[in-house]
Parts: sequence; structure tokens; C-alpha cells
Amino acid sequence: MLKEFDIDINKYFAKPDKKVDLSKWDTEYKGDKLDKESSLEILESGKEKLSAIQDVLYADNKYSVLIIFQAMDAAGKDGSIKHIMSGFNPQGVIVHSYKAPNTLELEHDYLWRHYIDLPRAGNITIFNRSHYENVLVTRVHPEYVMNEKIPGINSVKDIDDNFWSQRFEQINHFEKTVRQNGTVIIKFYLHLSKEEQKKRFFKRIDKPEKNWKFSMNDVNERKYWDDYQKAYEEAISNTSKENSPWYIIPADNKWYTRILITAVIHKYLSNLDLKYPEVNEDMKKELISAKEELLKE
Repeated sequence: MLKEFDIDINKYFAKPDKKVDLSKWDTEYKGDKLDKESSLEILESGKEKLSAIQDVLYADNKYSVLIIFQAMDAAGKDGSIKHIMSGFNPQGVIVHSYKAPNTLELEHDYLWRHYIDLPRAGNITIFNRSHYENVLVTRVHPEYVMNEKIPGINSVKDIDDNFWSQRFEQINHFEKTVRQNGTVIIKFYLHLSKEEQKKRFFKRIDKPEKNWKFSMNDVNERKYWDDYQKAYEEAISNTSKENSPWYIIPADNKWYTRILITAVIHKYLSNLDLKYPEVNEDMKKELISAKEELLKE
């Protein structure tokens, strides 16, 4: 999709079993062949291709697709979902946005609420934040883990490196099981710079139509920026797999972010063995008969 612009989406793939250092990954577009204006045509073309594939995916009713978005606040998750997914048939797409777990959810293991939201065959599901919050927010604020009432975890002191290693193992097992049962998993981390986040926070404060997006908690969490970067590095390093990949997408330029996301999704969907169902001989006879009846009118 982006070959004519010499953009290799593979360079944004976090290779399995390789330590991720986010300071070495771009947060903005560094090329000179694309700009915001030209991106609109590319994005529309990409959405048309995704729409065509989705139609066959739904009819084939064999595979399903899970797309996960994670990012720091104001990185553009909502906007990316809105623009890219606008080309899909809404009947086959569901978006789940996750907040802090409620009382019912805390009565189950942390994967439960995500497991019940997995896509049905032929459908696409988007997780706006996901089970990864349980190795991100809780990594920065381990006291939140105490709400889960986990046997053997009696204080924050019990939440050690081994605890997080077990969580990564649990997540990898969960995703492997999901994959083996026909769900394609694609994970995006929108990599925003601290400077760009500050600019976007100012816009949310200064523009009345954006005030509703602002939360003082976002500013409070910004104080833990370095801790969150380390948490993301650990999570991505431990859970990016060939069949459950993490893509680290530059997020300072929203137009470029959306192009890359579209291209990555297209890559994985176009590689699926999808086809429209073939009707049997009896059904073919019924079709011919129905056509003949209609022609008599």
C-alpha cells in the first residue's frame, strides 16, 4: 500500500524477544515524500481496500480480528479509530473502551472482561485500551493491584518482578489461545512525545469544543511519564510475537499515524485465506428458479 513512498511498515514492528528502548523509536514522520494533504488520498484508498476485505471476512465467517490500541493520554487513539474504521461496515465492527474495573469485574480475574468482549467469527473488535492496562497502569501504581484480592498478594511489597513476569506469561498464553482459535491480533502503541502531549493538553484547555476531553488526572499522570515509558518498554518487549505483534507507531503527526495503522491492518487482513461461501447445487437451482419467477412478473 505504501511501496510507492518507500515506507516499510516492518520497521515499526517490535521484534519478538528483543528489548525495546522507546527513546530510539521515532515519534514523528521523518521523511519528505508525504505530507498531510497527500495523506488524505492514501488514507481513503486504504479504507476502501479494508472495506472490501471486511466484506469477505464477514461472509467467510471463519476468522475474526482483534485490534488493540494503547498509548499515553492525547496520543490520538480515539481519532485514529474514528478515521480509519469509518470505512468499515458498522454491523461487523465493535469498539470497546475500558476504564478502571468496576465491582463486578474485580470479582473475576483481570482478563475476564476482555475475554467476553472478543470478536465473533467474521467480525472485527477494537480494544481502546485493553488487558495491557494491567501491566501498565498497575505497574506504575501497584497499589491498584490490591483491589484484585489475589491470593498471596497481601501488600504492595509482594508485587515483585516475578509477579510481572507471571502476568506477561498469562497475557501471552491468553493471546496464543485466542490466535489458535481463529482470531488475528494486531497491537498498536501510539508513540507520542512528551512535548507533543503538552501541546495537545493546551488545545484541550484553550479550545471550548475540546474542554470535555480534558481531565486533571491526565496532567497528574504526566508526572509519571518516565515510569510509563519503562512500563510500556517492558510490556512490549515481553509480549510482541510474530502472530501477536506490537507496532510502535509515531503519533506526533496524526495523519501519518493513521496511514501506518491502515497499512498494517491491510497487511494482516490481506494475508488471510478468505473467500465468499460457495452455494451447493440445490441452492443454485433455487437461485435459477427464483430468477425465472421474477422475470415472469
